[in-house]
Amino acid sequence: MKVIVDTCIWSLALRRTNPQNNDVTEHLINLINDFRVQMIGPIRQEILSGISSSDQFTTLKTQLAAFPDLPIDSKDYEQAASFFNLCRKRGIQGSHTDFLICALAANYKMLIFTSDKDFNRYEKILPIKFFTY
Repeated sequence: MKVIVDTCIWSLALRRTNPQNNDVTEHLINLINDFRVQMIGPIRQEILSGISSSDQFTTLKTQLAAFPDLPIDSKDYEQAASFFNLCRKRGIQGSHTDFLICALAANYKMLIFTSDKDFNRYEKILPIKFFTY
């Protein structure tokens, strides 16, 4: 099963000087080696945003090119908006990217690999499942 890897996981694994949580990095590497990682454009944008060195930006952009983006259709954005509205009615707030991740995971029956605790709240309402190790 494919896995959408959230920005926070990539961030933990890609820190040059001190990669955090070797367990997370090891599982990401295993997912990559098993061709299970699914990239989406908004996560690619978040990963690349804020990199001040143009050389580092280019290197990372080149490395991420190995992961093609899942096409995102109108139905996915509509589902994300529906999820946003559903959660908001229950008092749960989240980012548009988070709800797009949830919609894509639900629509394409993928798992989500994240350390973002907000997703634990979404899981109580939305039909999402996590990659666990």
